[in-house]
Amino acid sequence: MSPHLSPRSTELRRRFAEEARAERPDLARLCLLLAAEADDGLDEAGMDAVEIELDELAGRLPFRPGGPRAWATALAELLGAQVGFRGVPGDYQRLESSLLHEVVRRRRGLPILLSVVWMEVARRAGAPVCGVALPGHFVVGFGPPEHQVLADPFDGGRVLTGPDAELLVAGATGAPLDASMLRPADPLEVVLRILNNVRAWAATRPERSDVSLWAVELSLLLPSHPARLRYERAQLLVQRGEFVLGAVELEAYAEVVGAVDGAAAELVLGQARAARAMLN
Repeated sequence: MSPHLSPRSTELRRRFAEEARAERPDLARLCLLLAAEADDGLDEAGMDAVEIELDELAGRLPFRPGGPRAWATALAELLGAQVGFRGVPGDYQRLESSLLHEVVRRRRGLPILLSVVWMEVARRAGAPVCGVALPGHFVVGFGPPEHQVLADPFDGGRVLTGPDAELLVAGATGAPLDASMLRPADPLEVVLRILNNVRAWAATRPERSDVSLWAVELSLLLPSHPARLRYERAQLLVQRGEFVLGAVELEAYAEVVGAVDGAAAELVLGQARAARAMLN
């Protein structure tokens, strides 16, 4: 991890890593620990308040309303129509749209964070719910795969028909909807996708390399993550003036890459030498 981490960040990351490795990771808690890394003002009481609000929203749902479609409709009526959770295009330009406590406060967020709200409220109420990571647009699914009903929290929980889902996928990728896209996303996949969104937001804002760095470092704490994130972290360290640490990380990455691609490893080693030269 980065040198000179504050005691608060060190403790948040310890808890994040511990939760990520739990037998059944708690999605809401992981999202709140992630949010606390972004927002120094989010303390333990603030995280507990979000969990309490999710509990209270679940308590407002009808008792076991019926099958998958009835659950989807009940969530849309409560969270979309009554409480006002939904997304607007401008949400994509805001870091807060990826932070669960801000999404609960503002009732606005990215599709995946609104889906987290839907999933957490529905789960607390006993609904058969899962996240569905459609390419480019996260939604939620109710019921077993053979009778699954999809809903789009970004659109207030609108229940999707088959053609609706196909249009969402085609709009994002230009490709047809494939059955494999409808499988349930586990909590760690959801968290990694949220962190990818944070990294994408920060990548267009060079002055926010601090955000890029903590998003990469939290991603690296997940049990399963792309190896290339180590390279991205090393580059960020160099960019932020941590030349020696960045060079060490580049050299370690080159060693891993060298086993499969010698030419790529040499390029990375060249970057490590350049980083060290910046000290002169």
